[in-house]
Order: sequence, then C-alpha cells, then structure tokens
Amino acid sequence: MGVDYYKVLQVDRNARDDDLKKAYRKLAMKWHPDKNPNNKKDAEAKFKQISEAYDVLSDPQKRAIYDQYGEEGLKGQVPPPGSGGFSAGGPDGHASFRFNPRSADDIFSEFFGFTSPFGDVGGGSRAGASGFPRGMFGEDMFASFRGGGAGDAIPRKAPPIERTLPCSLEDLYKGTTKKMKISRDVFDSSGRPTTVEEILAIEIRPGWKKGTKITFPEKGNEQRGIIPSDLVFIIDEKPHSIFKRDGNDLVITQRISLVEALTGYTMQLTTLDGRDLTVSINSVISPTYEEVVKGEGMPIPKEPTKKGNLRIKFNIKFPSRLTSEQKTGIKRLLTSS
Repeated sequence: MGVDYYKVLQVDRNARDDDLKKAYRKLAMKWHPDKNPNNKKDAEAKFKQISEAYDVLSDPQKRAIYDQYGEEGLKGQVPPPGSGGFSAGGPDGHASFRFNPRSADDIFSEFFGFTSPFGDVGGGSRAGASGFPRGMFGEDMFASFRGGGAGDAIPRKAPPIERTLPCSLEDLYKGTTKKMKISRDVFDSSGRPTTVEEILAIEIRPGWKKGTKITFPEKGNEQRGIIPSDLVFIIDEKPHSIFKRDGNDLVITQRISLVEALTGYTMQLTTLDGRDLTVSINSVISPTYEEVVKGEGMPIPKEPTKKGNLRIKFNIKFPSRLTSEQKTGIKRLLTSS
C-alpha cells in the first residue's frame, strides 16, 4: 500500500476531521524545518509527509480512493470506472480523478496564518495547541516569517487594544448606549498618514456582567503591512451604595432593631429603574433569615423578559443593655408565648 498515512499522522482509521487537525497541528509544529535547524533535511522530508497525509485524509474523495487503492491509486494507477462512486470521464474509460498534492507550506499557513512561526523565537509551544484560522495569533509569536516572494507574506495582525468600561449597576440593569471618542492614525486616499477622530457607540444590554467584551474590529492605528488592532472594551461594574450583585440576583442588607426583628418589619426601597418597592415581613427575623423577592433582581441577558431575585439580608441591632424591669418584662412576655 506504500506509505500508511494513518500511521504518519498517528491516528486510527476511523479518525474524524477534528482528530486529523489535532494530529496535524502537533506533528507539523514538531517537524517544521525551521524548528529543526540541525536536522533540516530529515525534518523537511517528515514535514512534507505529514502534510501530504493530512491533505489526503482530510479530503473525503482522496481518502476514499486511498482507503480502497492505497497511495498507488492516488498517484497514477487510477481506479477503474464506477469504483468508489467516482464518475468516469477519461478517454480510456478510467475515472477522471487526479491527485495534485498541495505544497506543505500552503497547508501549514492555512492552519497557522504564516509560513513559519519560528523566525527568531526559538519554539512554538503556544501556537501548537491553538489552531486559530489565518492571522489570529498575536504578533509576539509570529514575529517573523520565512523569506520568499511578497506573495508569501500574509500580513500579521497587531494585538488587540483592551480598555475597561466602568458601568453603574443602573446602566447594567436598564441597558444604555455609551459614546466613546477615539483618535486613530490612518492613511488618507493618497496614502499619506493622518489622524482621524471617531465616535463609537457601545450598546450595553440589560443584565450584562462584569468582564463582558465588546469588540470593534480593526479600529486601532493603521500601519503599513500590518492589520490594525481590534479595539476591545471590557465591562466593569462600579460599586453601588445599596445593592450588591450576585450573578443574576441583587442583594441588600437592611439594619433593623431587635424589636423589629421580633415583631415584623416593613421596608421601602427604590429599585434600580426608579420604582418604589414595599416589602412587608411578618415572620420572626433571625440573624440568618433572608427574604427573597422573586423577579426583582438583574435582567437575564439571554432571556430579557426574566430577572433574577432580590435577596434581603438583615443586620439586627441588639440593645447594649437592659434594665431589670425590661428583662423581667421580656422574660414574662416570651415565656407566656
């Protein structure tokens, strides 16, 4: 059968697309000629074989022919008409399929965005685990790539610029639009560098959490031969004087007296969207008691009609001292109850 492509990629014969990609990434990073300067010739042969194996097994048509007829079937002795479901089309009645292997560098750059990531960093462990599409790696990893014609040089992308966007709890409850003015360097129509100012509208959706990212693609400075950075705003939550957020719930701690804890308590509060809310509690309020008001928490971003809960905790103020009459009275009351 010639070369066993499955053995080359170290996968079994039932390997799926994901298995093939994972195997190719790992082996291509290990055997790239630029990573093996002391063993370049052997590495190059191995690298080409890995690429060829991936090229064949990741293509359903090539793989079907290879599984049935082996390497020879791909590279010359084409299968007879009707076999494997491929249409006949050659003048001699043979199937019209021909195998044109792609270059190893083409396959590598399709995976990693560059012909070689090893220019002057001496290793590529991080990139090996990633497998982002073309041009998605930060420039530190792919600082240089192998020389060649201008056509080989895929522009690298500048790393993202991240900015924190502080939002009040009210903003995150109701949703809002924040306007942000930015200045950036660009090239005008005649190719001269110039600075432009732009206003970005950042739409905050109700219920968004701290850490949510809003990306404006390629809004960084323009530089020759480099794809501009993405501008990324990261939501931060300003502390609130009354409410504390816990996931989709809002938590409030109310200070009450011992008398109120024992006899019942009615509290008034203003919600984050400005409504007056009255909550009456007739139970005995112990130090661990928590009153839950359904649906008065934060909006849930994926289900905007639903909200979390409002949880009211209590800080009970005990008297610092009692007179003997008060003690006697309390004992009589509590014992009789």
